[in-house]
Amino acid sequence: MLHAAVNSNQIAAMKRTCITLSLFLTIISSVALGQAPREEGESTSREKSEKAIKQVLDRFIEAWNRHDAKAFSMVFAEDADFTNVGGKSAHGRTEVEKFHAPKFTTNLKDTQQTITETKIRFITSDVTAVDARWEMTGARRVDGQEVPLRKGLLNFLMTRSDNQWLIKVMHNMNLPEQPNI
Repeated sequence: MLHAAVNSNQIAAMKRTCITLSLFLTIISSVALGQAPREEGESTSREKSEKAIKQVLDRFIEAWNRHDAKAFSMVFAEDADFTNVGGKSAHGRTEVEKFHAPKFTTNLKDTQQTITETKIRFITSDVTAVDARWEMTGARRVDGQEVPLRKGLLNFLMTRSDNQWLIKVMHNMNLPEQPNI
């Protein structure tokens, strides 16, 4: 009889183990299945954000090439900080517009700028760092002499607010010519 009781207890323990294991596997698979669409959604969301960020950069370049200071300023946040290649700064969208308006009618009026390479790094889902290499033709010195092809790097901190990406901080720099090695 004792032998039967042990077998019965062993069978009951095995049943509990099987039920527990089945329940555990069901929970794990439910969690895993629940996360798969979210991860896919996160990927889709990141792709949408990258596309939106690149559209901001396109508007930045289009406004520059039209020499439209108002449109140029609209890709910046209201409280943005801007620093040009010479280290001069403007704070706020209105000041960015005021800073560029006279330049777009004088030494930068014939410039054409292109972005040749872009690198986007997400800090959070709503904050990103963007490096954009650029080239520019048509710039003139103060004395009117044409400046040869310029190359530089724009570094942006961009934020998303109300589902809209804008430039929060921008630093611009000229890149020196690199000798071929």
